Amino acid sequence: MLDDLNRTQPPPPPPPQNPAYSAPFRPYGYGYPTPPRRSPWFWIAVIGGGFAVVALLITAMVWSSINTLSGGDTSAFGSHIAVIDIDGVIMDADKVNKQLQKFGNDSSVKAIILHINSPGGGAAASQEVYNEVLRVRSEKHKQIVASIESVGASGAYYIASACDRIYANQASVVGSIGVIMEWTNYGDLMHWAKLKSVVIHAGELKDAGDPTRDMTPKEAAYFQALTDNMYAQFIHDVAIGRHTSDAKIQPLATGQVWTGQQSLPLGLIDKIGGFRVALTDTAKSVGISGEPSIIRPSTQKKGLAALLSGDADDLFPNPSKLLDHAPGFYFLWK
Repeated sequence: MLDDLNRTQPPPPPPPQNPAYSAPFRPYGYGYPTPPRRSPWFWIAVIGGGFAVVALLITAMVWSSINTLSGGDTSAFGSHIAVIDIDGVIMDADKVNKQLQKFGNDSSVKAIILHINSPGGGAAASQEVYNEVLRVRSEKHKQIVASIESVGASGAYYIASACDRIYANQASVVGSIGVIMEWTNYGDLMHWAKLKSVVIHAGELKDAGDPTRDMTPKEAAYFQALTDNMYAQFIHDVAIGRHTSDAKIQPLATGQVWTGQQSLPLGLIDKIGGFRVALTDTAKSVGISGEPSIIRPSTQKKGLAALLSGDADDLFPNPSKLLDHAPGFYFLWK
C-alpha cells in the first residue's frame, strides 16, 4: 500500500537558488564542456603590449639621464626657440644668467626670447643680466629678443635694451629710465620705544644711511653722487643697446614710463606686438619654417622636500632676514 503511494506522487521540487549562484562550480572534464581556447593573436597582443610598455619606460629613463648629464642640451632633436621668463622684481641675476648660459651653449637653440613682465629691481642685478645678454649674443652668435608683456620698466627695460629687438603691446608700460635709492627711517619709532642705536665707526661716512637718524647734508650729497653715477651708466648702456647716443636717450631718462604705442616713435622699442608676434618673427629670422618649437627652463616645485632640505625660504621666510635691509640702489619703477 505504502509502495503504491510512493510510486504515484511526483518528486518534490528542488529548493530555490540565488540567481547569482545558480550555476554551481563543476570542474572541467568528466563530461562537462571545456573552456574556449584563446586565439594565438590574443597572446601575441598581450606580450607585444608588455614589451611596448617596458620599451617606453626604458626610453624615458634614458632620455632623462641624457638630459640631466647634458644640462638639457637638446641638439639632437631639431631647432628650437628658447623662452626665458623675467617676472616680478629683479633682485638676483643668477637664475636668469644660468638659463642664458644653458641655452647659449645648446646648439639646437637658434634664438632666445626674454618674456618680460617686470618693473625692474636691483641696479647691479639688472646690470649683470644686461651684460650676460650681450655676451651670449656676441660669443654664441644667437639672437636674443625681448617681448614685453604688461610691464618692462626701469631695470627690466635696461635688460631689454641689450637685446636685438624689443616687442611690446600697445598698452604695455615701457621705460622708466632712472635710479632710486631708498630705505626706511625708523628713528622716531625707536625714540617712542625709548631705544637708542649705538654705533662706533671710523670714517666720516661709514655710517651714512643709518636708519635711526636723519641724514646730514654731506651724506645726502654723497648718496646723490652715487645715484647720479649709476644714472649715467643706465643712460649709456641703454644707448649702446639701442645703437644710439647718450644725448638721444638723455631726454627720455626722466624716470617716466610710456605705453608701447608711445614708445615706438621714441625709439624705445622696435615693433608693436605681443609674444606671438615676437615668436613668429624670430623663428623666421633664424630660418625656422612652420610652427616653431619652444623650450623653456625646467621648473622646480617647492614642497615638503625642499622645506626639509632648507631650500624653501620663500615659503616660510626667516624672521631674522626682515631686519637685514640696508640702503639699496634700484632701477625700479614704483
